[in-house]
Amino acid sequence: MTNSNNKQFNLAVLGILFSSTMWGLIWYPMRILEQQGLPVVWSTLLMYFAAAIVASVMLFKQIKDFAGHWPLSLWALAVAAGVTNIAFLVALTQGEVMRVMLLFYLSPLWSVLLSRWWLGEKISRLSMLMIIVAMSGTMIMLWHPEIGMPWPNDMADWLALFAGFMFSVNNVLSRKLADVAMEVKTTIVYWGVVMVAGLVLVLQQSSVPDISLNLWVAVMVFGGLCFTAMTVAVLYGLARMPVFRSAILMLSELVVAAISAWWLTNEQMSQTEWLGGALIFIAAYGMAKQGKA
Repeated sequence: MTNSNNKQFNLAVLGILFSSTMWGLIWYPMRILEQQGLPVVWSTLLMYFAAAIVASVMLFKQIKDFAGHWPLSLWALAVAAGVTNIAFLVALTQGEVMRVMLLFYLSPLWSVLLSRWWLGEKISRLSMLMIIVAMSGTMIMLWHPEIGMPWPNDMADWLALFAGFMFSVNNVLSRKLADVAMEVKTTIVYWGVVMVAGLVLVLQQSSVPDISLNLWVAVMVFGGLCFTAMTVAVLYGLARMPVFRSAILMLSELVVAAISAWWLTNEQMSQTEWLGGALIFIAAYGMAKQGKA
């Protein structure tokens, strides 16, 4: 590996780690904004709207080429991404951070199953083993002796599971749209989040939050820059390293979430939840590692 290639690879690793770290910490500013009177759906709408505007301006010509003849899959990608982000961020603000993160990380399981059903891809023996490990971890995490069967504990659990499933739908659709530039798909994803957030607010009949103009502007500017930076960093990394390596590096999000939740809150997971979470982590790692083949 030449010095130039080595430098690019190191920057790619830093890009993936930066994005994963930010996602592992995203729950904290969202909760602070809720305490300031700005519900998570409103803050998500503002942040992604700012990011969508920036991305659309940068990719105006490419986006314009799709005007009037967007494939149905591109619209489906926008909806899936929007539902994923809203469900995930709401779950993080309502539930226990690590529990939500780990249930969300069942997404590799759903991705394998959806790829088999939707794209006709074969499921390897290792994938089947990881599916069994992941489901075992889920059953342990969701087990409640008073109920007598594994079942989501609250709405945050349901949202985390649903977000993980929709994230897998998002990934499969992205693969179906392989001929569309990643930057264009990312911009479509931004607008999808804006669209779904707006629809949720309308259905909730949510009134406009009574917050200061400075807070409105701060959320849009810093939130928009934050999501843009996270996206640029992860796209740079994904384009310059094997998929299995980037997928494994992204698991650092769980580590960041665990440390930040322990440090910044009084949330604690039981021993059985840690055991179930460990099995889900192993399954996610195994799913990512087999991408090496």
